[in-house]
Amino acid sequence: MSAPHRSADIHRLSAVQLRSALRSGELSAREVTAHFLARIEESNPKMGAFITVTGPRAMAEAAAADALFARRHPDQPLPPLHGMPVAFKDLTDVAGVVTTHGSAALDRRPAPADGALAAALRGAGAISLGKTQVPEFGLTAYSENRIAPPSRNPHALSRSSGGSSGGSAAAVAAGLVPFAPGTDGGGSIRIPAAACGLLGLKPGRGVVPAGESSGDRAGLVVAGPLARSVADAALLLDVLASNGASYLNAVGRAPASLRIGVSLDSPWAGIFPFTPDPEALDALDAGVRLLTAAGHDVAEAEIRYDNRYPDAFTTAWTAGVGAARIAPHREALLTPLTRTFRRRAQQRSAAKLNECLAFLRQFERDTLAQYSAWDLILTPALAQTPRPVGWFTGSGHGDGRWPSPEWAGDADGDYRRQCEFAPWSSMVNVCGLPAVSIPVHWTGGSPGAGLPMGIQLIGRPGSESLLLQVAAQLGF
Repeated sequence: MSAPHRSADIHRLSAVQLRSALRSGELSAREVTAHFLARIEESNPKMGAFITVTGPRAMAEAAAADALFARRHPDQPLPPLHGMPVAFKDLTDVAGVVTTHGSAALDRRPAPADGALAAALRGAGAISLGKTQVPEFGLTAYSENRIAPPSRNPHALSRSSGGSSGGSAAAVAAGLVPFAPGTDGGGSIRIPAAACGLLGLKPGRGVVPAGESSGDRAGLVVAGPLARSVADAALLLDVLASNGASYLNAVGRAPASLRIGVSLDSPWAGIFPFTPDPEALDALDAGVRLLTAAGHDVAEAEIRYDNRYPDAFTTAWTAGVGAARIAPHREALLTPLTRTFRRRAQQRSAAKLNECLAFLRQFERDTLAQYSAWDLILTPALAQTPRPVGWFTGSGHGDGRWPSPEWAGDADGDYRRQCEFAPWSSMVNVCGLPAVSIPVHWTGGSPGAGLPMGIQLIGRPGSESLLLQVAAQLGF
């Protein structure tokens, strides 16, 4: 990258290219950090990707990174993400920074220490630029709350960027950070990745240390990368994973021919019948064509899901919000959806929760047995195009163009619309499997035109490298 283009083009570099420039000394950490902070200052007011920007702190960390670079011995290795800017969704503790959890009902106190995710990336040399927009307690497939403007889709500002890692996905897609970690308990990486035209990888259970998700009794939540390319995702996963694998080295190898089962079956269809948008089916068709052209055997797979799944998953998914420490006089500050599911969680017995957890383990065994006939399972990433801001809650586009519909404030209607929007996500978490969302279609006919639509590939345990290799075959 030549000097005349440095200040203007830093955000156009891939994360892998940016890392190389930082490690060679072609770019300084202060130069890179200042560039991305300036982009955030310019773009965030209209996009709502960040709740908190920690500019002075980030510049101090960048200065420390540059000092390390200057004094190190030539044979001394730099940290793997030396000087790389990142951002954390505002469910993750960063020492000295308030973690809002997207809620007006909590006190604003700085976190006393880094959570596991922030500690891992800080230890790898990354520099946090701030905290990104999330739904309250990470409960929803859209990133809107009562404490900050909603996170908007960089490809159409009237549309949502998805959730719960919606602010992070918007930041990556808009070039406000080169890549970002997300967390996924029911689709929270893959949904916003699909909405924003990114690659989003949910690793399998146990690949990334759970850290702050250790209280998740169903084992649903895992951290993973949101990125603009396969190589960038692999670079971040190399740092996040605890298994010593080098995903970045693996992505350049082409996989053998695979048996891929295509399915529109969903465990939500029994309680919430839905019809995928034509754009979702267009994306699926594009995925089938690309995978077939890459030499894979793609055929229809019929998957049968137990109709008790929706109740069991919802019970497990919302158990944590029932235990959240919220002062009684601040309960009214919760969103209608959170307040409703918190009340129901508190009214359930421990025996009911245990019964649901036992069912989900059986559901996992039954589903894995059906998936085992295939190397990968292919579904659309979303059943609908990215929704307008305010669509799930009934509060309107967020720009005043239409009034609140009759379902405004209806928690059950909100939840149903989310399940119909993303009906192929949560069962992957229950099964502890890796999965990747890959943008393969644009509603305007070409990359960057219209809205992105993607496919989801679900792999067997331990197939993270394979999923990235296949995504690379598809040209991402």
